[in-house]
Amino acid sequence: MTQAMSPEERANAEIESARLVLGMEIHVELATASKMFARAASPAFVGAGEFEPNTLIDPVVLALPGALPGLNRRAVELSILVGLALNCNIAAETKWDRKAYTYPDLPKGYQISQYGMPLCVDGYLDVPATGERGEFDLAGDTHRIGIIRAHLEEDAGKLSHEAPGGAPIDGSLLDLNRAGTPLLEIVTQPDIRSAGEAVAFCRALRTICRFVGATEGVMQKGHMRFEP
Repeated sequence: MTQAMSPEERANAEIESARLVLGMEIHVELATASKMFARAASPAFVGAGEFEPNTLIDPVVLALPGALPGLNRRAVELSILVGLALNCNIAAETKWDRKAYTYPDLPKGYQISQYGMPLCVDGYLDVPATGERGEFDLAGDTHRIGIIRAHLEEDAGKLSHEAPGGAPIDGSLLDLNRAGTPLLEIVTQPDIRSAGEAVAFCRALRTICRFVGATEGVMQKGHMRFEP
């Protein structure tokens, strides 16, 4: 007769039986010379250095009355290259949507994005498989991470709640240099089963994006942002 487990033993058993189920959302700042819908220079361009705050702006970025957007062709081309490398289907037709929200880092009061008809859909990326505890499979097997979609949108500006160097301030600082930068948002299926697979996927995706010239992939500059 099996002795009944204590509450502590039962809790430990439940923890031991738990398995990671993880999907990711990745934002890639595309390395175009100008912004998504504006002629202002992009801070994510290859070799771009540091810029004074609020210098990479124009009437479109500032949402001045009468300023009309113009689509950045190169951003679309780079997104298609990434989509093909991720084995995605490329849409013959797509459209843009307004994601409305009010925040100081978004002068227009809405973000231009793709929701209903994304540019790239139904792809995948194979990464090295791992065991139950995250160890890599020495047999060389792979695990497939599904890609739900990859769509274009524009980035927002940057709010800082402290002065450069970390000194406290009464208020916030707004820098619109990043506002309007082309972003490729990649959304995966919840197919990741370990921390090792998550790291392998992120590294493989960064390598692909760098190889096709979509981004420099400098993490310290926020060129790629990974969100579980």
